[in-house]
Amino acid sequence: MPVRIAHLAAPKPSGELEAALLALREKNDVPEAFPDAVTREAEAAAPALPPLDLRQVPFVTLDPRGSQDLDQAFHIERADGGGFGFVLRYAIADLPAFVLPLGAVDTEARGRGQTIYLPDGRVPLHPPVLSEDRASLLPEKDRGAFVWTIPVDGKGAAAFEGAEVSPARVERAMIRSRQRLDYESAQHTIDSDSGSGSGRDRGETGGEQLALLREFGLLRIEQERLRGGASLNMADEEVVRDEHGYRLVREAPLAVEDWNAQLSLLTGMVAARMMLDGGIGILRTMPLPDAAALEEFRTATAALGMPWSAGVSYGEFLRNLPRDEPRSAAVLHAAARLFRGAGYTVFGVPDAQGLPIAAPTSPDQAAIAAPYAHVTAPLRRLVDRWGLVICEALCSGSPVPEWATSSLSELPAIMRASSSLAGRLNAAAIDRVEAALLRDLVGTGLSATVLEVTASSARVQLDEPPVTAELDVTLGVAAPRAGDRVTVLVRTADVPSGEIALSLAS
Repeated sequence: MPVRIAHLAAPKPSGELEAALLALREKNDVPEAFPDAVTREAEAAAPALPPLDLRQVPFVTLDPRGSQDLDQAFHIERADGGGFGFVLRYAIADLPAFVLPLGAVDTEARGRGQTIYLPDGRVPLHPPVLSEDRASLLPEKDRGAFVWTIPVDGKGAAAFEGAEVSPARVERAMIRSRQRLDYESAQHTIDSDSGSGSGRDRGETGGEQLALLREFGLLRIEQERLRGGASLNMADEEVVRDEHGYRLVREAPLAVEDWNAQLSLLTGMVAARMMLDGGIGILRTMPLPDAAALEEFRTATAALGMPWSAGVSYGEFLRNLPRDEPRSAAVLHAAARLFRGAGYTVFGVPDAQGLPIAAPTSPDQAAIAAPYAHVTAPLRRLVDRWGLVICEALCSGSPVPEWATSSLSELPAIMRASSSLAGRLNAAAIDRVEAALLRDLVGTGLSATVLEVTASSARVQLDEPPVTAELDVTLGVAAPRAGDRVTVLVRTADVPSGEIALSLAS
């Protein structure tokens, strides 16, 4: 069974921490409840039913346990009933059907940009009556969806990658999800069935689909390797709130999460290719790291004793890092500098001067190593609504809706602002929870791994509690090196500000 690393620490319920998180929301004008007009419009929305009926397809969903905002459902089958290759059907919630252009829901969503996740509760993009109920792909509910049909060959390659298979398409349809799966239970099912084929033999929707997901996902990961894609695969850091207070959890993604992510990545690449071929759209782009950044990273890996060999792509190097080696955390921290500059690029609509915006000459998202678009999370991310309706129109030969073309050029600024806010809030909230975890450990020595060293400080990752913080190295103690194992002393931990002071133990 794959290793799942989870370090848990639960501070006692703290009025000080609750007050600090509330102050953070107030300082940043984080919206709370939706205005009455938005809620009323969402409740009254009555979208027309799509004529295509795919409710006979046994879709399943796969998400974190307890999720209600279910954007995606999938169904994988072998080509031609068991032939060479596969057909992926990927259903995406038809949120656009519920949104009146420039209406109350649309205007509020453009002001929010995306769902923001905070320790004391998330701030949804859309009213819960839509995102967690009427538009969500909940099990055993008839739902409208954008259904992507993507054939791949026996090596997992799609038509846009040169495979001799039918081109992908997307169309609006009625679907019915049969089962809601969660990552941990799904991984347990896959591991229990590994080598026995029992998941497939049982004929149960979940077990059969998970067996195919593993096979499909592994093929797509190999395609990622072949095209030179890269993934950091860093441990996720999440603040969890329960009846005991707050826990900071850092855990490596499960294998089933990686396989599931490949479905979304493939769909995003198909969408990008449709947009480029159709001459209109919005891509998620990221430039290649420049020579200086690559050389800096190469130097860092050599200093860590885990050199990046010439002739090996950085994606391949990152993929093969040993996850149980403490120095790997420092390597991944250094590699994060290579994954910068992501944004959105619009083309095919007029600019401010009325001139048509050309498609980018370098359309790739560098980490994916292919053109890519966001189209798989419309309940939680504003830009996906535009990508979905553009691709469906291009695929059906219909005009792209005027509301989408007239507002397309506004999206990069909206998404940039919302992503900046989400990033600041998430970092600041984690700082305050980390301070709460360390508040009662002032004066205590704790084991840590050094991630990065500068002239006056170092960044370290504590073993327990799983806190990442700056270490002051100007106090007369010899500075450590990245990758070193050290013992640090907690000097201060201020919850209201989130400020933590650490020093090397003598």
